[in-house]
Amino acid sequence: MSLRPEVTGARRVVVKVGSSSLTTAAGGIDPDRVRALVDVLAAARERGIEVVLVSSGAIAAGLAPLGLRRRPSGLAAQQAAASVGQGLLVHRYTEELRRHGLIAGQVLLTVDDVTRRAHYRNASQTFTQLLELGVLPIVNENDTVATSEIRFGDNDRLAALVAHLVHADLLVLLSDVDGLYDADPRTPGSRLLGDVQGLDDLDGVRIGRTGAAGLGTGGMETKVQAARIATGAGIPVVLTSADRAADAVGGERVGTLFHATGKRRAKRLLWLAHATEPMGTVHLDEGAVRAVVDRRASLLAAGVVGATGSFHAGDPVDLTGPDGTSVARGLVNFDAEEIPRLVGRSSHDLKHELGAAYEREVVHRDDLVLL
Repeated sequence: MSLRPEVTGARRVVVKVGSSSLTTAAGGIDPDRVRALVDVLAAARERGIEVVLVSSGAIAAGLAPLGLRRRPSGLAAQQAAASVGQGLLVHRYTEELRRHGLIAGQVLLTVDDVTRRAHYRNASQTFTQLLELGVLPIVNENDTVATSEIRFGDNDRLAALVAHLVHADLLVLLSDVDGLYDADPRTPGSRLLGDVQGLDDLDGVRIGRTGAAGLGTGGMETKVQAARIATGAGIPVVLTSADRAADAVGGERVGTLFHATGKRRAKRLLWLAHATEPMGTVHLDEGAVRAVVDRRASLLAAGVVGATGSFHAGDPVDLTGPDGTSVARGLVNFDAEEIPRLVGRSSHDLKHELGAAYEREVVHRDDLVLL
């Protein structure tokens, strides 16, 4: 059987591995699993492929040293476990990569790092420099400092966004299941979906939410969401089990291939659409909705009828029409408490009455993405 051209032609690949594929049932790091994964990544590097690894496992790796039997539910306890486990995890990767003469570089991200314009630029430049230096970046959410408001929530989605950030040609999601099935894989007669051309192929498919081992956070649902983000941005995705990683990266027809369905978008806007939680809502009249959606124009104060929530200038907010439907998300230029003074006013009037600082758009079109 022929190899997948979407895989064999990829020169930069993001590989994501979940907690359940790296750790023992007791919660500690499984050295054999880490070694096997690193061997696959090193072999890809030998073939001239640039690799970025998104690795879960920090919280899971911290459970055993802390005497915890299961992943804690509280955020503070998770952050404590991540603080202990992240160092252990990266140390293990570093030692294994060294066997192949490769250098590991740790990159810990929060949503704030990649949605704020200046922070985003720094993150992009860091990845570019690491890859130019031949380093293999190992990415994880910064669990130790992330709060419930700014968490990515799962590393599947993080991996899809990183794939776009680094201009990857392919995203490989490694799990404890060998692909996407049309029903619970344990159900007799369930069928592995080898190719997914688009969302229509998933009609009627029952998608699970949580991993059986209780160590991961996403389950199959988040993997499908990640595939939707990546493929919608022009990046094909292979979903398979960690023990088929070598075959998957080599182009063998294992697991499920999600074919690219869209084109690449402005990178920061992809993060804005998929990695942010809105801090509030700005309500638009019908004319403003048409301007934003149909003409891709900036949102001016004249089209604003109100705002809800507590937000500050620079925060992400949803823009809603008269029927309450969210039509766009953007970075607002004013605090929530300033909005009532701006409602329905022209830019000329605002400049004349309040000063030049109030002449600017409520949300500039460069900081806005349609939903």
